[in-house]
Amino acid sequence: MESENIVAETAERIFADLADAQTINNDKEGRWKAPLWQALTETGLPLSWVPEDCGGSGASLAEGFSVLSSAGRFAVAVPLAETMLAGWLLAQAKIASPDGAMTVAPASPKDRISLNADGTLSGRARGIPFAKAAGHIAVLASRTSGLSIALVDAASCRIEHGLNLASDASDIVTFNNVRPIAVKPASKDFDQTSLMLMGAVARSLQIAGALESMLDISVRYSNERVAFEKKISKFQAVQHNLAKLAGEAAAALAAASSAADTIANGTSFDDAVYLEAASAKIRCSEAAEKGAAIAHQVHGAIGFTIEHTLHRYTLRALAWRDDFGHESYWAVELGKMVAARGADELWPLVASR
Repeated sequence: MESENIVAETAERIFADLADAQTINNDKEGRWKAPLWQALTETGLPLSWVPEDCGGSGASLAEGFSVLSSAGRFAVAVPLAETMLAGWLLAQAKIASPDGAMTVAPASPKDRISLNADGTLSGRARGIPFAKAAGHIAVLASRTSGLSIALVDAASCRIEHGLNLASDASDIVTFNNVRPIAVKPASKDFDQTSLMLMGAVARSLQIAGALESMLDISVRYSNERVAFEKKISKFQAVQHNLAKLAGEAAAALAAASSAADTIANGTSFDDAVYLEAASAKIRCSEAAEKGAAIAHQVHGAIGFTIEHTLHRYTLRALAWRDDFGHESYWAVELGKMVAARGADELWPLVASR
C-alpha cells in the first residue's frame, strides 16, 4: 500500500508540474508533450506493468491503476495508458517492451487481427488511440490453434489518422501482411475479452479521475461567479446540481476502484472480474454523460469556450466511453452472462461482491 502511494504521488507531482490544464490549453503547438513524456519515462511509469526482466519497472497492478486515476484527474492527452496496456499485453507472452510510446490493438471487442501461416499479420483495427504517435503496437492476434501476442513496428502498418470527441488521435490501423518484430503464443486462459476488460477498467479509472476534476472546477467556479448580487453557489438549483455531480463522481470512483482491486487481487479474468469490469465501464460511462452535462450547466456559456479548461475533462471523459467496448456493448454482454448463469445464480453473484 505504501509503495502504491509513492507511485501515485510521483505521477501526481509530474502531472502537476508539467500537465497543468491552463498551460496546455494556451500551448497551441503542443510543446508541453515532450517534457512530460520524458519525465514519465525517466520514472518508468509508462512501463509500470512490465516486469524488470522484460525491460520495465515491475510495478504491481494496483500501483499502475493508481497512475491511471491520476492521469484521469489531469486528463492528459499523451499515450500513457496505451503504453501501459501495451506493455502489460506483451508481458503476458514474456515479450520485452521497447522504449518509447506504444499503443495496443485491437481496441474494440469486434475487431480481429489474424496471424497468417507465414507468420505475418492481417486485419483492420479501428479506434486505436495514438497509433500515429506510437513507435510500436502490441497486438493480440488470432490463429487456427489459438491466440498469439505480437510486437509490431508501427511504421510497417498503414495508419489512417482519426480523431475522437476530444480531438485526440483515434486511428485506423491496417495490417497488410505485416511481419511482427516478435510473436509468441498467449496462454490458454487469455483471450480478447481479457484485453477488453483490462482496457475497460483503465478507461473507467480515467473517467472517474476526470469527473473528480470536473467537480472541483465546478465547485470552485460556483463560489467565484456572482449573479443577482450573490454567488451562484448560494442558489438551491446550483447546489442541487453540484450534489448530483458529486454523486456521479463518487459512484464512478467506487465502481472503477472496485474493478481495479478485483483485477489486482485476482489470478485470472474470471466471472468476478467480468462482473466488476463490465459494470465499471457501464457506470462510469453513464456518469461521464451526466457529469459533463451538469458541469457545463453550472459554468454556463463560458464552459463551452475553447479558452476555458473544462472541455479538456468533459470531452475526454465522453470520448473514453467508446474505447475497449462502449457501455451498450458491455450492458448486453453482462446481460448474456447473467442469463446464462440462470436466475438462481444472480443474487449469489451480486452479493459476493
